[in-house]
Amino acid sequence: MELGLYSFGDSSIDPATGRYVPEHTIYKNLLERIRLADEVGLTSFGVGEHHRVDYPLSAPVTVLAAAASVTSQIRLGSAVTVLPTDDPVRVFEQFSSLDLLSDGRAEVTLGTGAFFESYDLYGHDRTGVQSEFTEKLHLLRQLNQGGQISWQGKHRPPIDVPGVWPRPMDGALDMWVATGAIPESSTRAAELGFSAIYSFLGNPPAANAHLVDHYRAEAVAAGHDLSRLKVAVAGRGLVSRDSVHAAETMYRHWLPSVVKASEERGRPMPDRDLYEEQSTGIGPIIVGTPHEVADRIEAIHDSLHHDRHILHMDIGNVPHIDVMRSIELLGTEVLPQLAHLGNVTARV
Repeated sequence: MELGLYSFGDSSIDPATGRYVPEHTIYKNLLERIRLADEVGLTSFGVGEHHRVDYPLSAPVTVLAAAASVTSQIRLGSAVTVLPTDDPVRVFEQFSSLDLLSDGRAEVTLGTGAFFESYDLYGHDRTGVQSEFTEKLHLLRQLNQGGQISWQGKHRPPIDVPGVWPRPMDGALDMWVATGAIPESSTRAAELGFSAIYSFLGNPPAANAHLVDHYRAEAVAAGHDLSRLKVAVAGRGLVSRDSVHAAETMYRHWLPSVVKASEERGRPMPDRDLYEEQSTGIGPIIVGTPHEVADRIEAIHDSLHHDRHILHMDIGNVPHIDVMRSIELLGTEVLPQLAHLGNVTARV
């Protein structure tokens, strides 16, 4: 198993100004976090694509290219790239370029997006999203395989070219698909031979073991080698020497972020009771001391046997000092405590 992080470049209202924190501050902090994650031996850092004031990070590959210049080992990828509103050829070219700049450390996670802002911004029809996503995954897989590209579909002009360049450093990109809560989503990723990442933000991760089992069974049925496919789990979390500090800090920034999302989607308003339910026991929010966080991740691993666990530490713009300390503890203390699982290894 691997430990990593992901971020949407979360911003928040600065009480001193009544305005959102300047984007250049958000970007500066994000690069410092990625650099530290590399230094303490974490495996990956994913940057999400959004087009909104509270998540002011619309061009992940640009930020990741900057991160490649200040890191040496950590894998750099998207979390996620909204494929239905993008062109698979352009996505492949951009991440292949990142792969070359980072000496083979690029990866891409593909999804339909948690929000619809990119669909509206680019004048993209929201109907038929799943069909378009599936079609573009097929094209991206063909692009990743290399060679002559002869392809046609319903959602973009046909292609008939001898190849697409540049090629990734090792010939192919590491590609993941963000899967949903329905088995069909897992089936699609498995049949196409993409690694799968599950964002269990509301339900306990262990309660979704059937989805992970379904993905692996479908991958085998499709003739894929499971040793070449990975399963990742994404969730929110924060590590601190003081368990109460970790829980309270996460709550103060989690609440306004999820309230805003709930208002936009017409969902019931989250509250303290929901937070307590999600951040204790087998819930999806992992907060506490290094020992507590390690125990929670190990318990999830016992149920899902996943290969990678990534945490969203800066939801709602958790203070930079708290995020930096959390990253340090995740790499220097949580990761070694998980080494006995066998497939969690700290780099030297």
